[in-house]
Amino acid sequence: MRNDALIRAMPDVAAHAVPDSAAVLDWVGMDAIEVPVSIVAPGGRLIQAPGNVSAYVNLNQPQARGIHMSRLYLHVDKQLTDEPLSPRSIHRLLRDFLDSHQGLSDSAWVRIRFDYMVRRPALVSDKQGWRRYPVIISATHERGHFTLELATEVVYSSTCPCSAALARQLIQEQFRRDFPSSTPLEYQRVVEWLGSEQGINATPHSQRSLLQLRARLLPSFADFPIVDLIDLLEGALATPVQTAVKREDEQAFARLNGANLMFCEDAGRRVRAALLNDDRITDFWARAIHQESLHPHDAVAVVSKGVAGGYGAQTEWLV
Repeated sequence: MRNDALIRAMPDVAAHAVPDSAAVLDWVGMDAIEVPVSIVAPGGRLIQAPGNVSAYVNLNQPQARGIHMSRLYLHVDKQLTDEPLSPRSIHRLLRDFLDSHQGLSDSAWVRIRFDYMVRRPALVSDKQGWRRYPVIISATHERGHFTLELATEVVYSSTCPCSAALARQLIQEQFRRDFPSSTPLEYQRVVEWLGSEQGINATPHSQRSLLQLRARLLPSFADFPIVDLIDLLEGALATPVQTAVKREDEQAFARLNGANLMFCEDAGRRVRAALLNDDRITDFWARAIHQESLHPHDAVAVVSKGVAGGYGAQTEWLV
């Protein structure tokens, strides 16, 4: 049974002890809080996913020993359990952080990580499969100013334009050897040659590639545009990896790769052009990583919107 007298007598070291060295702290809080998160999917369906949360406030009183860690945890647990994630609910959570730390803090920050599953159709056949997209939602309430960020990444295929040109050259050379100019061309023989391994004696190298996005959002939207942003990125890149694949889907994918030869620079420019036209995004940072099959290193391009005081040309992904 609960003993209220004993609980009231428990010491609170953080509230009464004096720190060894008086100083303010930029951030104090908790990492890796385990909690389920709810998201409203397109069409109004509510989905849940395991979440990993970081919760922080600053400590602007140099004489205070510490903050109230348990209050951060309880606010996270209550807010994320009771209500789906939205810009409004995240703003309310940060306000709760600050209201429970009056006199100690005037800035709050939260980061929520989870995986978002999307059902994807095949390119041609009637098959479907699941794709997993990592999502990170971060928000800061700093001295009255609220900022909101959504980060995600998509996986796509990239075929090297240089390698494709070199492969075409080798195919041309093989054609000249097999069909000398002095010999009349026979249509059926050429068709059979084009379908043979001898005819296609070189192929360009392609690789699984990764597009990482950080987007600063206007906080006025009711829900997070997770699927919209994923679709925007995959549409700009044109060659997202597939789930269920029959032969007709694999052939369609080969056609898409052939029609979308791209260096990492091309991928970066495609994504930048698509993001510039989205009015929900006030700033963005994106990094295209081509995990080379030719080299043991990656080819990387970074783009941003170019907003003054924004993401700029930083090269690092989230910590």
